[in-house]
Amino acid sequence: MTVLHSTFSLERTYPVPPERVFAAWADPVAKERWFVSAGSHELDFRVGGRETIDGRTPQGGAMNFVATFHDIVPEQRIVFSGTLTGDGALATVSTTTVELFGEGEGTRLVLTEQDTFLDGAEKPEWREQGTGEWLDRLGAELKS
Repeated sequence: MTVLHSTFSLERTYPVPPERVFAAWADPVAKERWFVSAGSHELDFRVGGRETIDGRTPQGGAMNFVATFHDIVPEQRIVFSGTLTGDGALATVSTTTVELFGEGEGTRLVLTEQDTFLDGAEKPEWREQGTGEWLDRLGAELKS
């Protein structure tokens, strides 16, 4: 039984105003396009609301992500906590803060995630890489 703690921050700059970036997080249809690579997705974007993804692990087992939104400041900040479960075993618990800063006609997004990884089911470098990939997909979504 092991526990590993990790924190990382990622930044992206998007050529659209903060309200467009915020809307891509808040709209269930838009968010599913850039955030969910496979599986079912539900989003209740409000303080106390939840987001869930039910999918499959790379090995084919059941995977479940559940997040609860704790703080939402339109066009400025989103704070949520989440759990990732694979094959019924809790793999990670995380707290994520997304900050949006208007810069000229664009937006600088800063995402900071604090994670607890349990029993080696996931690794910090995997989480950081995957998060970076979906932030890149968000950038593609904002260009369309």
